[in-house]
Amino acid sequence: MSIIIFIMAKSSFGVIFFLLHIIFLSYVFIAHSAPESALVTHLPGFNGTIPSKHYAGYVTVDESHGRNLYYYFVVSESKPFEDPLVLWLNGGPGCSSFDGFIYEHGPFNFEKNGGNLPKLHLNPYSWSKVSNIIYLDSPAGVGFSYSKNESDYQTGDKKTAIDTHTFLLKWFELYPEFLRNPLYLSGESYAGIYVPTLANEIVKGIDAGVKPTLNFKGYMVGNGVTDEVFDGNALVPFTHGMGLISDDLYQEVVSECDGNFYKPLSQSCADKLAKVDEDVSGLNIYDILEPCYHGTTTWKMKVTELLSSSNLRLPSSFLKLGETQRPLPVRTRMFGRAWPLRANVRDGIVPTWPQLLQTIHVACTDDDIATTWLNDKLVRKAIHTAEESVVSSWELCTGKIEYNHDTGSMINYHKNLTSRGYRVLIYSGDHDMCVPYTGSEAWTRSLGYKIIDEWRAWTSNDQVAGFTQGYDKNLTFLTIKGAGHTVPEYKPQESLDFYKRFLNGMPF
Repeated sequence: MSIIIFIMAKSSFGVIFFLLHIIFLSYVFIAHSAPESALVTHLPGFNGTIPSKHYAGYVTVDESHGRNLYYYFVVSESKPFEDPLVLWLNGGPGCSSFDGFIYEHGPFNFEKNGGNLPKLHLNPYSWSKVSNIIYLDSPAGVGFSYSKNESDYQTGDKKTAIDTHTFLLKWFELYPEFLRNPLYLSGESYAGIYVPTLANEIVKGIDAGVKPTLNFKGYMVGNGVTDEVFDGNALVPFTHGMGLISDDLYQEVVSECDGNFYKPLSQSCADKLAKVDEDVSGLNIYDILEPCYHGTTTWKMKVTELLSSSNLRLPSSFLKLGETQRPLPVRTRMFGRAWPLRANVRDGIVPTWPQLLQTIHVACTDDDIATTWLNDKLVRKAIHTAEESVVSSWELCTGKIEYNHDTGSMINYHKNLTSRGYRVLIYSGDHDMCVPYTGSEAWTRSLGYKIIDEWRAWTSNDQVAGFTQGYDKNLTFLTIKGAGHTVPEYKPQESLDFYKRFLNGMPF
């Protein structure tokens, strides 16, 4: 230090110039560390200037098998080298994270354009306004991700978490300039499993001194699958609280089922639960306020045949698939987010929606805009996907994988991670009947943490946007008023608000 002071005293101007030169060279190096071959220079359907740099490509997580995970990386529109870096995962299992990019919180809104490519418009509520965000297709076999060894398509929670951790480590080798940014995980639905299991792998790696060291800070889960008991018992109190079943039926279910609403232990309990299913079977399970698609009689008969021959014991509500009607983005159906009513995720093989539906003709099960755009040859070239000989087509949710839920309840994962000081936000669209907020509220309360911010409204744009309760150990539960299963799709402005506040450590 004394030598530096002495030199500066002798020639302060020269030293300052030298230091500025070093800083400039460092900035140039950082700005060009990302692989130029991954840079997305244009996007078919969009005529303007992309608001920040986008990169896309593959990371090989297993060289011997040729297992490759596809990512689309959106650099922050604000302060790229200071803003948090967020990994986004959609659920399924088996659904592509382009769902989040196209329909929820990506940088564009997509507009139908007749039989042509969709038109892209800038999304004022994109999460890239305040963060860098990676959209990852995971596990291999989902979206544009693939393996040269098809045995890899038999997978599960543990293998997926390990692969995604490997992806992050190798991704940061490609983008070392983002290694110092705070790292967060986020996802929805079955990502309620993906996110905490991945967080656990990251923390184990940090403890073991795995390099590079990830600057992991916490995670968010939206309407997430968590625990067989809490998820399974969530529907009945939700339907009663929303006025979807009568007081009389609710009292009968409580009396006959003795608090066990997901695995009936008596025929009388099963009969009452069947009545609950019947009462709500015409609703859109992803948002009870939205219209619902009603299939043809022939389709219903085929589904009935499947249900009667299946050991999955899917409820009658599966006969209805919901749809939403929104101008931008336009989604005319909701497909493959999670399970039908009371068919909560349990240990063992978890069939994907296409696997459940492979023997029946469903009239309304695709997402036209995403499917049209992502399967266009020019789009695939622009975003650096594998050749069609390797990945023949993009699907919102794949039936290619066989997926095993092999990690049990997530409650102990959440306990361990929050006890280590990581920040956690559990958020719920309060009109989702697929993974109702009543289950998420119950399991967060069951942890027994001290309440440090008692239940209250939170606001966005000077309006009540939902309710929140804060616990010690950096755990927060939050609802979004009027939102369905895919919260940012229904409430984009409110979602950007709570997202920004969480990442910045601000109160809701």
